[in-house]
Amino acid sequence: MRRSLWRITLRQLQVFRAVCRSLSYSRAADEMALTQSAVSQQIRQLEELVGAPLFEYVGRKLYLTEAADHLLEASEDVFQRLDNLDMSLSTLKGSLRGELRIAVVSSVQYLTPHLLAAFLQRYPDVSFRLEVTRRTQVIQRLQDNRDDVVLMALVPEDRALEFFPFLNNPIIAVARPDHPLAGRKDLALAELEQHVLLQREPGSGTQKAADEFLDEKRVHPRRVLQLGSGDSIVQGALAGLGVTLVTQHAAAPFLRSGELVQLDFIGLPLYRSWCVVHARGKRLSPVAEAFLSFMREERALIKRLAEPFGSLASSGSHTLG
Repeated sequence: MRRSLWRITLRQLQVFRAVCRSLSYSRAADEMALTQSAVSQQIRQLEELVGAPLFEYVGRKLYLTEAADHLLEASEDVFQRLDNLDMSLSTLKGSLRGELRIAVVSSVQYLTPHLLAAFLQRYPDVSFRLEVTRRTQVIQRLQDNRDDVVLMALVPEDRALEFFPFLNNPIIAVARPDHPLAGRKDLALAELEQHVLLQREPGSGTQKAADEFLDEKRVHPRRVLQLGSGDSIVQGALAGLGVTLVTQHAAAPFLRSGELVQLDFIGLPLYRSWCVVHARGKRLSPVAEAFLSFMREERALIKRLAEPFGSLASSGSHTLG
């Protein structure tokens, strides 16, 4: 290794990471409580030690160079190892400390705080950084190693991932009580073709599961409205725009209030599983290991936490992992 790299300080790496996050020397200075000239000086010294420029301006926008990409990856590894060391040392003292970085798909966002609260009761010194996003972005975050674990359904089979299911996630058809299909029993799925179907945004795991299910059943709705998020399609159903296939979790409050009703289609609910996922071979922190153990061992508690949302684990007529 070049001797110059041994002279890189943790403070320089902290400043460097702040500039990478904000892509601005002035915003990085605010974040680090430094002057802009002090940030510039730290970056210049770091560039001398690395032997390559780290940032370049194109127009008025700041970009990372290839050297910066490599340095950022190495710095993330350094600080993650220090975090793990802190966690391990605290574990030796009889307590678990540290931060759990977790990303979840939007369909599980309302349950997640209850899971974290239960975990916090067991490990009160743990902190969390939670990101709620779409399935496609969660997959990208896994690839970029940005989180310790993620919670999602429909885990991609073409990636090197470790995962296990922790709760069934029923997808049901809902509409307003005055919808023509409301109150009828044993509806054929083909009847969906005669009514407006509300859909989520492309890339949604819920929408992907629903599309695959309808394609398998050779059901092709003629009138489709794409409204965006899970909340949007629930609101669309409340507004009387049509029928939607949505997680029972998302519709539960409106089913309880009577503002929506579950339609009795043959073949529904559609069951798939929410899973805890992390990259295969990832070096997990003590906090992440403890969270994985909690999710494996506390299935009964998780089911109880999910009951208010209507996400009860049970057998169904069609199952997707």
